[in-house]
Amino acid sequence: MASARLATPLTPGLTLANPILSASGTFGAGLEGSRFSDVSKLGALVTKTVTPRPRAGNPPPRIVETPCGMLNSIGLENPGVEAFLRDSLPLALELGPPIILNIGGESFDEFVAITERVQGCGAAALEVNLSCPNVQGGALPFSTDAQACHDVVSAIAVRSDLPVFVKLSPNVTRIEDIAVAAEAAGADGLTLINTLLGMTVDWRRRRPHLGMGAGGLSGPAIRPVALYMVHRVATRVSIPILGVGGIATADDVCQFLVAGARAVQIGTTNFVDPTAITRMVDEIDELLASEGVDVADVWNTLERPDTA
Repeated sequence: MASARLATPLTPGLTLANPILSASGTFGAGLEGSRFSDVSKLGALVTKTVTPRPRAGNPPPRIVETPCGMLNSIGLENPGVEAFLRDSLPLALELGPPIILNIGGESFDEFVAITERVQGCGAAALEVNLSCPNVQGGALPFSTDAQACHDVVSAIAVRSDLPVFVKLSPNVTRIEDIAVAAEAAGADGLTLINTLLGMTVDWRRRRPHLGMGAGGLSGPAIRPVALYMVHRVATRVSIPILGVGGIATADDVCQFLVAGARAVQIGTTNFVDPTAITRMVDEIDELLASEGVDVADVWNTLERPDTA
């Protein structure tokens, strides 16, 4: 039974038992993780990105380890929305925690279509993955151009009866500008951050290790960047932020909460230890109890440096 001190209201009508969530793409729909630990303890399960049509993903190799993290180039492999709603979501809903359905698309029209398709599916909220390229002529992804972000989020928000969380890319000059655009368009919350672009190479073979050359860097190596961006955005928006990026311990969780996140998502840590995410629920409860505070007492309480 979750401690009352961990109760985490996200949006009107959606309060989580605790602030520990899985990160999209690292925990499936929770079904595999349930073989290792009691996933019913989690605040919510965030699914792998689901797209309108099935995607085979990128050519292998798709994952390579790096110091303090890993690079991945999965390519949003998934069975498509129809198969997911039929085969996976009903089982995921039986696990207990609210399901946040991560959706993706390659165009404005695809984002609109999948939003309309998943209404009433049983999920508690949507997480919109804006990291896919806009293949209808735009050179920039929705997540790197404020106007493009505003346009697609506005179209999604007006069509969704579910709360809409927008997942943003760190591969921009000023992430807060994109975040402000998403909020103005009607987003109910934000997820920060997605992976940082990077690569490694086999210099003897003169080839990159990943089949696509570059990939997304995740893990503890990016935690300071994620923490910084969460704090920057928290000073500019009023909607809740889900912090993600290299979180591996209860102390990491508290850093994100203090910096401005309402809750956090655990990703790469699941590859190291698939039981860590559920243990973290107890660890954060014990850590806050030792300080005599509730989770709400630490949200967005970071003192700004005195620069006078």
